[in-house]
Amino acid sequence: MNKLAVVGAGAWGTALSLQAMRAGHRVALIARDAAKASAIHASRESQRLPGHRLPDALELRHDLPSDADLLLWVVPTQHLRSSLSRFQLSHGTIVVCAKGVEATTGLLPLEVVNEVFPSRPLAILTGPNFAHEVAKGLPAAAVVASTDTGVREHVRAMLGTSTFRLYGNDDPIGAQLGGAAKNVIAIAAGAVIGAGLGENARAALVTRGLSELRRLAIALGGRAETVMGLSGLGDLLLTCTGPSSRNFSLGHALGRGETLATILGSRSEVTEGVYAAAALVARAGETELPICRAVADLLAEKKTLDQAITQLLSRPQRDE
Repeated sequence: MNKLAVVGAGAWGTALSLQAMRAGHRVALIARDAAKASAIHASRESQRLPGHRLPDALELRHDLPSDADLLLWVVPTQHLRSSLSRFQLSHGTIVVCAKGVEATTGLLPLEVVNEVFPSRPLAILTGPNFAHEVAKGLPAAAVVASTDTGVREHVRAMLGTSTFRLYGNDDPIGAQLGGAAKNVIAIAAGAVIGAGLGENARAALVTRGLSELRRLAIALGGRAETVMGLSGLGDLLLTCTGPSSRNFSLGHALGRGETLATILGSRSEVTEGVYAAAALVARAGETELPICRAVADLLAEKKTLDQAITQLLSRPQRDE
């Protein structure tokens, strides 16, 4: 029986720990400090994922076990670098289970890992997944993206089951960009609904957002077909329609007139689209990203919601 370590005891990390145990493997869930690990161990429940009792066999700790050959890094992209820097790693494949762009550098998650731990076997786990549903064992699918076939197979063997289907992909750039950009589009979709613009407007925005995502992926070295899979279209649909989406709900609150500072002040979890919008626009250069640019301007208070909407609706009409 192989050993797997999950770094990050939030909702998604806890759900993936339960899934790995469901797949028949030994699992260590790594909290940010000893006090947090001790509290979860005592209660056998994560405050981030209430209602799911953690099996007694799930090991709780704040340091990495020496016998884990697969390391799932499940922390927000904005905290990924500092989390990685906590540990000395001698072996093991790192699978990043986060979506976004590092705001200070514009780097994608695997690029951040490669700076901290060069030449490490890497993969990204991404797709349309809400943590509470995976924790329950409800049917779901995700993508394991890596240029290394062996890494993809290893991750599938450690996490995949009949109700959590894992599909391999050899385009980690496209898969990461799908996970980052869909959060930005979801903020726009939430704002559309929050402002009362209707379902027609949301459908149009999501569809044009998919085209935007495709242009972004191609411009930065990914493939267009990746965007049409689980890490692009699938994740976009879930995030732009699911009420559990942090990015959609933030956009919805903006659409209803709340300020960004007020929304973020009421949250304890990171809303990655807030950081990804400007970073993606900057990295994309001259690539046409009207929705991402409108969201970036809205979040930076360079434009009001009405001005951002007017900007999008005033674009020249053309063939699809």
